[in-house]
Amino acid sequence: MHWLPQSPLQAIYLILAIAGAVLPWMANLDFIELNHQAFDLPSFIALATANPAATSLSRDLMIGATAVVIWIVQESRRLQMRGLIWVLLSCVLIAFACGAPLFLYLRERRLAEQLSEGVQATGS
Repeated sequence: MHWLPQSPLQAIYLILAIAGAVLPWMANLDFIELNHQAFDLPSFIALATANPAATSLSRDLMIGATAVVIWIVQESRRLQMRGLIWVLLSCVLIAFACGAPLFLYLRERRLAEQLSEGVQATGS
């Protein structure tokens, strides 16, 4: 199958993308259960800044994720990658912890594809 990892690094990135989808959403589902079966966004944001440790982690994630998403968009364009929309949607709708490794998986696939195309072009 075309989407299966072709290298150990691709497999690691794909596993991290899956874990990055599952683990944050396990916590989100616990949050929803505690909030009477609803995702209360104002409460979620308030808890993300409830103490200095939570505020530090939230700010760290916001700044780091913003920088990485800018790089993801630029790198996707540079490499003429497919799937950028899925990466960005997964960052927003699932978790950045899913979207970032998903991008790295797709990037490794694209780099391998380009290498293969280069070998084929010079080998014929």
